[in-house]
Amino acid sequence: MITTPNTLKTSAARQFVPRKFRVFTDRQLDQIPALARLDADARFDMQVVANVLPFRVNQYVIDELIDWDDVPRDPIFQLTFPQRGMLDEDAFARMAELLRASPSAQQIRALANELRADLNPHPAGQQTLNVPRVDGEELSGVQHKYDETVLFFPSQGQVCHSYCTFCFRWAQFVGDKTLRFAAAEAGELTRYLAEHPEVTDVLLTGGDPMVMKTSNLKTYLEALLAPGLEHIRTIRIGTKALTYWPYRFVTDDDADELLRLFERVVDSGRQLALMTHINHWRELTPPIVQRAVARIRATGAILRAQAPLLAHINDDAETWARLWSDEVKLGIYPYYMFVERDTGAKRYFEVPLVRAWEIYRGALSGVSGLARTARGPSMSAGPGKVEVQGVATVHGEEVFVLRFIQGRNPAWVQRPFFARFDPQATWLDELEPAFGEREFFFEPEYRAMLEQAAG
Repeated sequence: MITTPNTLKTSAARQFVPRKFRVFTDRQLDQIPALARLDADARFDMQVVANVLPFRVNQYVIDELIDWDDVPRDPIFQLTFPQRGMLDEDAFARMAELLRASPSAQQIRALANELRADLNPHPAGQQTLNVPRVDGEELSGVQHKYDETVLFFPSQGQVCHSYCTFCFRWAQFVGDKTLRFAAAEAGELTRYLAEHPEVTDVLLTGGDPMVMKTSNLKTYLEALLAPGLEHIRTIRIGTKALTYWPYRFVTDDDADELLRLFERVVDSGRQLALMTHINHWRELTPPIVQRAVARIRATGAILRAQAPLLAHINDDAETWARLWSDEVKLGIYPYYMFVERDTGAKRYFEVPLVRAWEIYRGALSGVSGLARTARGPSMSAGPGKVEVQGVATVHGEEVFVLRFIQGRNPAWVQRPFFARFDPQATWLDELEPAFGEREFFFEPEYRAMLEQAAG
């Protein structure tokens, strides 16, 4: 446990010098000196994509995580900088043609909005099935997909220290209020939670709640500790800050205050879990990241790590095996290997399901039991989290073996089902039932859910 603020500050100052946060967006792409290594056509391609999909990167990522001698192949460069293949050829050509014509900001915005509409900005029923209602009114900034877990989107946390190019929450960052989840305060959330004792977990998400000052985060967390909410046993915070801005936990002005806030949550009897997004083992190599992990763990909070499997970034078993092993070494629990969602730049990052399963199996076979806590490959689809358990031959038919890790109906969980083997399929809706069945067992009930939400 943490002792005193002075001890914390002295310990941190001895090893790490505070760093000023500097960020670049699409408007400052030409101000990033390292990009001068690329030719003019490559830089223009980036600008085209960055006018459709959100772009934001900070100086720490540029300086500490990217190997500029290996660009553009470098995985962290692929993870943070726009690439031409993230848009289909028609969309890319239309935006490129417009930019060459010296358009107005309004013209760029109009075309960008048109192109974004074709990128499935809110997958898996986020705006139709996940938003709860109170007295017939939608609860803003809240999603409730599974009985036990509620997601909360604090308005001050709907940005990130840097954006991931694959992000399924990209629609939060494009400035369109109709696509954005956000709640200014926690009053409606706590009233909803008080009326739903089945909820045991609350996940603060975004964006990234760790972009907030501690004083703002404190307001949201303290609201969850109020009398009447004792059924909330776990508070989760989804964050990429651990590897995109580890100074948040070490030398930022309110880093010590943040850790004391973590301690208060733990002392309340709740579990505090930082759900860290770590896509490549290289993100864990800077010493300041390792120091941040140690300081967080000292509060009693736990860290779990999750990431999607992504072409160009981590689509091989060796990368995942090292990632999970390095996480365990630091005291981080591997949690999920996800399948890239059917949104945004999916076409650039997607990996066939059979290949995802092979990578997962290969990675798992190369680590100790402590690193085998990661579940996957998992599709966070409309009906629930569906895991690819393998490929088998049953009664002479080659099939995918699937199961629900989590489902809109809890009765679906752990129930195995089978799909015809398709070596090209990358998502659940591309699969067909095996053995001559007309539909998967859950489809009639899920269809009814969609119809009820629609009308």
